Amino acid sequence: MPGDASPDLAVGGFSDRGPWVVDPDDLTWLRGLGPERERARNQVPRWLETGHVPPLGRLSRVVVLVGWALAAWYVTDRRRGRSASRRGLSRRLRSSFARLGATYIKLGQILSSGEGMFPEELVAEFKDLRDRVPAEPFEHVRRVVEEELGRPLEAVFARFERRPIAAASIAQVHAARLRTGEEVVVKVQRPRVAELVRKDIEAMAWLAPRLVGRIPVSALANPPALVELFAETIVEELDFRLEAENMLDVGRVLAETDQRAVIVPRPHPRLVTRRLLVMERLDGFAWDDVRAMKDAGVDTEAVLHAGLVSFMEGAMLYGVFHGDLHGGNLAVRPDGRTVLMDFGITGRMSERKRLAFLFLLVSGTTGDVMGQLRALRDLGAFPPDTDLDAVFRDLGLDRPTVDPTTLAADQLLHELQELTKKLLGYGARAPKELMLFVKNMMFLDGAIALLAPDLDIIGELEKVHTDIATRHGERLAADMGIDVSEATFDAEAMKAAMGVSPDVERLTYRDVQARRETIRRRMEEHRRR
Repeated sequence: MPGDASPDLAVGGFSDRGPWVVDPDDLTWLRGLGPERERARNQVPRWLETGHVPPLGRLSRVVVLVGWALAAWYVTDRRRGRSASRRGLSRRLRSSFARLGATYIKLGQILSSGEGMFPEELVAEFKDLRDRVPAEPFEHVRRVVEEELGRPLEAVFARFERRPIAAASIAQVHAARLRTGEEVVVKVQRPRVAELVRKDIEAMAWLAPRLVGRIPVSALANPPALVELFAETIVEELDFRLEAENMLDVGRVLAETDQRAVIVPRPHPRLVTRRLLVMERLDGFAWDDVRAMKDAGVDTEAVLHAGLVSFMEGAMLYGVFHGDLHGGNLAVRPDGRTVLMDFGITGRMSERKRLAFLFLLVSGTTGDVMGQLRALRDLGAFPPDTDLDAVFRDLGLDRPTVDPTTLAADQLLHELQELTKKLLGYGARAPKELMLFVKNMMFLDGAIALLAPDLDIIGELEKVHTDIATRHGERLAADMGIDVSEATFDAEAMKAAMGVSPDVERLTYRDVQARRETIRRRMEEHRRR
């Protein structure tokens, strides 16, 4: 750390010299946020009550727009081949979601991060909802800013760009300069978005039970559980003070783990409210601009490794991690450090869940399947009274892992359908924190293709495991009550979990893509028969 670096680097993973110094004890907006976070979470059960009549006006608009999309697809695209049909349906749904506004745009953005969980055509189409959201008129932005600050916009900002840098579902971001001279970005909540989100969740909760068994995508097999997960995810995004606290907490994890290759912007000490967030401006290369990174001498494999380690450290040691990793929320600076942005969705695990998560990871890398099931139950993926021995037998977890590329398409489809049916029969659900973690891991999986396509994936996982065990072994041993040195990385277990033959010595992302293409082609041929 440079000798003239900012003193707040002791409390946060920030840039070396910021426009101001963050002192957690001097942040007036931070006081009393614990009850506010709890109050936000307590809204979710009320939103999900299905016994009352849903907001009929809003529900009618949703039914009309989505129904029109489905009808148009049925008439024009349905018979054009599986992939073309899915592209047509995805395009029409994306258009409907954009017209429905904030809640559905946010839902589409979350679906767009689900590579491997949702059909690739849906994921590709919904990515447009990340950066093609219509901006609010500047008059609306000005009104929110002035209502939140209680004074004219010009009294605080010497310059405020009318055109936003980015426009998303809940808010949009503008570049600005404070009257005190600092260059900042300003996140402004869209007007009336909180009321719209509440009405939409109530309508979704009423509709979800009526969709059970009607959606032929395994990841969407339990609509009520997905609506609950979505509500839990979006509710805290409506208060930017909670997002600013998330920034501080993720920054604190980076500082305490001495992970200086990843940084977060500093929130302003005074200019943070429920609907307004002013923060330090940090620029960098776009996440997918690999050529510019390499031209600047950035080691993209090191960027990837630092991202993996810091993400795992936050979850394992503190139960806190950025919950919405995607290219739009990341930038890479010329010195190779990654900037994390947009902390509206942040994973936060209780101590009990954090320990369960630790056991899940350790049992996963050592091949302890029953340990994984116990950890999943403790995380909330299964009801507390679930007979795990029965699950173990029923899911065939005592049998050798089968390489999916060796299965015929109808066999693979049958296996997936049976697995989904059995899991739902046991009351399995996706806890919010686990879902966010898995979604991020899928993004990082894709990041390997972008930043290091020839990296040995199994070797990198072993390197991450060794790095964390070396740096934090004593703490993890104390947390778990085990000798972590005995929990050695089991490459054979990892190969089995990935459906790879034990004799495979090296697995690059190109190899993974080839395997996926084999499975995709086989399934497509099966559908045409």
